[in-house]
Amino acid sequence: MNSRKQSCEQGPTGPVDPAPRPARRTFTAEYKAAVVAEYEAAPHGEKSAILRREGLFHSHVREWTGARDAARSQGTPGPSATTRQSRAERDVERLRAENARLTAKLTQTQAALTIMGKAHELLSSLVESSDSQQTSNR
Repeated sequence: MNSRKQSCEQGPTGPVDPAPRPARRTFTAEYKAAVVAEYEAAPHGEKSAILRREGLFHSHVREWTGARDAARSQGTPGPSATTRQSRAERDVERLRAENARLTAKLTQTQAALTIMGKAHELLSSLVESSDSQQTSNR
C-alpha cells in the first residue's frame, strides 16, 4: 500500500505538487475606474452584489478609490483627448477585424451548407434509383 501511495505522488520528474499556486490577478486602470464608478453609483443594498459578481473584496474598491482620490488631489490629469481617441480608434479597428472574421466564417458556413444540400440531393437520387432497380429486378 505504501508503494501505491508513493507512485501517486511521484511524477516523471519527481514529486508532483497537488495544488499549484494560483496566479495573481491584475486589473487595468480602466477596469478599476469602471468598477469604482459602478460601485459608487449603486444603491446601498446592491454594492455587495457588484463585488460578488466581479469576484472582488471591499478592500479592492477602497484601495482603488483612495488611489483615484490621491491622484486627483495631486493634480494628475486623466486620460487626454488623444488617448481617448486612440482608444476609440483601437476599438473601431478591433471591431472591423472581428466583423471581417465573422463575415469570412459566414461565407464559409454558407458554402458548406450549399455543398451539404447538393450531397443530400445526390444521395437521395442514388437511393431512389437503387430502390427502383431492386423492385424491377423482382
